[in-house]
Amino acid sequence: MYILKNAITSIRRNKGRNLLIGIIIVVVACATTVSLAIRNSSKSLISSYEEKYDVEATIGVNRENMKEQMKPGDNDSSSKQEKLRENFKEQTNLSVDDIKKYGDSDYVKDYYYQISVGVNASSLTKVSSTSNNNENKGPGWKEQFKMESSGDFTLVGYSSVSAMSDFISGKYTITSGKVSSDIESNTCVINSELATLNNIKVGDKITFVDPDNSKNKITLTVTGIFEEKSENSEGMDMFTSSANTIITNTNVVSKLTTKNTSMSTRITPTFILKSKESIEKFTKEVEEKGLSEYLSVSTNLDQVESATSTISNVKTFATTFLIITLIIGGVVLFVINMINIRERKYEIGVLRTIGMKKSHLTLQFMSELLIVAFASLLIGAGIGSAISVPVSNSLLQNEINASSEQTQNIDKNFDGDRGPGGHINGVVQVQAFDRVDAAVDLKVLAELFGIGILLTLISSSASILSIQKFSPLTILKERS
Repeated sequence: MYILKNAITSIRRNKGRNLLIGIIIVVVACATTVSLAIRNSSKSLISSYEEKYDVEATIGVNRENMKEQMKPGDNDSSSKQEKLRENFKEQTNLSVDDIKKYGDSDYVKDYYYQISVGVNASSLTKVSSTSNNNENKGPGWKEQFKMESSGDFTLVGYSSVSAMSDFISGKYTITSGKVSSDIESNTCVINSELATLNNIKVGDKITFVDPDNSKNKITLTVTGIFEEKSENSEGMDMFTSSANTIITNTNVVSKLTTKNTSMSTRITPTFILKSKESIEKFTKEVEEKGLSEYLSVSTNLDQVESATSTISNVKTFATTFLIITLIIGGVVLFVINMINIRERKYEIGVLRTIGMKKSHLTLQFMSELLIVAFASLLIGAGIGSAISVPVSNSLLQNEINASSEQTQNIDKNFDGDRGPGGHINGVVQVQAFDRVDAAVDLKVLAELFGIGILLTLISSSASILSIQKFSPLTILKERS
């Protein structure tokens, strides 16, 4: 107890010196609090982005392998080229069973797909383009291998609402009715241009027919009419590329293709991976399961990392600033303690002469510094909290606004019907808080005081080393 009393007495007696130490610790504590608060807020933002944007993998054409196989040689004949084309077409034609096989993986948490097939409809007039259907043209090899629809209309079936990426991105927007959340119903949505041309309204029924078998047909109820956002593109088309597209579910398409297995279909899968670390493992797994050499796995990892790059930079800046602050603060405190000890050499000599042990003397000097440090940390934490709250709120508010705007746009595109759970295509509905009151929470305070006490103890090592080295008789002789 007397050690603590001596420490308090010494603090009162040397107010100027301890005030200087206190000011330095307050500045360090304030900077540390702001850095820790921003760093923790950045971590929360990154976690929010990672939850909002899932890692998606798709399977598409491996262009490099395809070009290598199709490269003409001296001994290549037209028949060999034709055989290669047929082989390519066969090996790149995924089936639903293939998708289910690839989706049955420990690295996949969800998957969905869309199936496209050509159909006719006697009650509908096809929207014709003035540029001879420019959408079906493509340069080079794309033109050779692009699936040509055998019908007037393209029936696109989605396995789930999450697969409707065009609605989620805002390319398609419902203008009347809605997209049915029942993915097994005989319903569809059609383009507004097709609806206008044929005077189709929500609730009307349309019968679609297999182009190769007039007995293979299905009747769908129109539940919604969508509009495609027009973009500047090459060509002189009067109508959008989706004018003759009928959007439905995979159950409808399966009913047609089951009765006629020779119908030409195109399947586009999307796999939601559990983490970005699963990409390489998933790729290796699907290759082992028989993925064609003409196909390859691609992901949206670049997009996800791009979405978090700004926040990651903020986190890195805060961490770097924290380290620099602690290094500078630690060095300054160490130097001040060295000067403090040299000024108090005579006091140390007297205390040692009257019998105070080195360990007790060391504890007294450490107690003085800890008392000053504790009081300064409290003041610094208060100031840092006041500064960090608006900074963190500003940082978080940008994310909240972006998330709210994205959610509202998706709601608008689906006319408010987004299916159960509110989780579509990796986008999570986020509550828009007005402020973040816990920018400096208990975790930040615990980290602050832990770092502050550790820094104080390290800087007090100057007194420990000096006290152990000083000889009381030598100190008194030098004094005299």
